[in-house]
Formats: sequence, C-alpha cells, structure tokens
Amino acid sequence: MASSFEKFRDLHYQENLLLIGNVWNVQSALVYEQLGFDAIATSSAAVAESLGYADGGDMPFSDYLFIIERIMKSVSLPVSVDLEAGYGDTAEEIIPNILRLTELGVVGINIEDSLVRGPERTIQDAVIFTEKLRKITDALKSKDTEIYINVRCDAYILGLPEPLQESKKRIRLYETANIDGIFLPFIFHENEISELVKFTSLPLHVMCMPELPGFKILKDLGVKRISMGGYVYRNVYVHMEQLTKEIVEVQNFNSLFNH
Repeated sequence: MASSFEKFRDLHYQENLLLIGNVWNVQSALVYEQLGFDAIATSSAAVAESLGYADGGDMPFSDYLFIIERIMKSVSLPVSVDLEAGYGDTAEEIIPNILRLTELGVVGINIEDSLVRGPERTIQDAVIFTEKLRKITDALKSKDTEIYINVRCDAYILGLPEPLQESKKRIRLYETANIDGIFLPFIFHENEISELVKFTSLPLHVMCMPELPGFKILKDLGVKRISMGGYVYRNVYVHMEQLTKEIVEVQNFNSLFNH
C-alpha cells in the first residue's frame, strides 16, 4: 500500500494539474477538503499575518507548529508546509524542523533560496544553498524519512537580471541535491514556463499571478502544480472589510444574510 508521501508525490506526475489549496487555519483547510481538493499546503505569509507577524521568518516556529498540528488533526488531506528558508540558518538547524513536521504527518515542504533580513529579501549563493539542500536530503535519507522537497527558486520574485537564465543555473545545481520539485513564483510568460518545463525533469510548480495563463494552457505547457499563495487569505479579509462597511453604511445586518 502506498504511503502518504508516495501518494502526494504521485499527484505531481498525474495527467491533471495538481491545484493546491493554500490554508492558514483549520477552517480554511476544511473548506478545501469539503471542495474535494487532492492536497493542501500552508501559506506561511497567511499564517504569519493571521497571528500578527510579518512574512519572512518573523513568526516563531513553535507558533507555526501549533497551527500545523491543529490542521493535521482536523483534515485527512495530504498537507505540505511552506517552510520559508527553513526557520534556521544552517542545515543542522533546519533538519530537526523538518523531522518535527514528518512526526506530525506532513508529506511535503517548500524551502526557498532567498533570505529575509529586516526589510530586505536577498538570494542565497547558489552553490552554498545547494550544499545546504544536499545535507538536508542526505540526513533525511539516513533516517529513512520521506518528505516531498519542493525548492522555491526566487529569481523571478526578486526581479533578478535575466531571471530565466538565473533559474536555469540554479535548477541545474539543485537537481544534484536529490530534491523532488521546483517552484517558481512570479513566472508567467508562456515561453519561459515552457522552456523551463523542458529544461528540468522535475515537476514544475507555479503560483497564481494576474498575468498567469489559465489552467488548460498551463497543463499543455507541462506545469504539474499550481498554488494560490496568500491571495485567497487576503481576499477573505477584503470581503470582510467590504461587508462590514456595508453594515455601517446601511445601518442594518441585511448584507450578512443576502450573500
């Protein structure tokens, strides 16, 4: 019988796109489960903001673990966790965090190649980051621990010069570290997506953007996974603000019951 990890991994090789529902608490996770999603993932930005922290590792890992544990106990879907840069500076600090997640039943992580220090996000040295990845995957293998490692390359999100070529350089290095997938947020040009799909044998994951092509085009281009990031979370609270303004303006609660 296939393990939860194997089932989650196989979702990245199916014919259909894997649409991930990004969650920030138990209730949002239950919504996606009720809608029939195949898998969900935390949005670290949404979880952090919901707890009053800034995105980028500002949230204590213990606070994050509490939310993750509550989600794991409330849904039966495979859950992946946005681990940001790992909640540690070194592989030795990051590995225990990943092991803690696997103990909770988490089947995948995203880990990114940029770091947030104060207000600035900067890209890590590609060679040094690859070595960090290799230490992580080697340690997990030595403990017979299976978890889908989806590496987020931030060449596009940071607007680096020639992001396509920078992504290719980094992907080729990251492939040597026994990872499972590549995530490229903020990429949206069809020709660049197609080129990178053909460039790597790893499943390619993209995130919603205003300019991102529709699901059929993405599937035809060879994309395997798409996600919503923190955008659903933000839209929920935009709707809440609009609804509350309407209540104040009309001086009754009809708007709560007419939607």
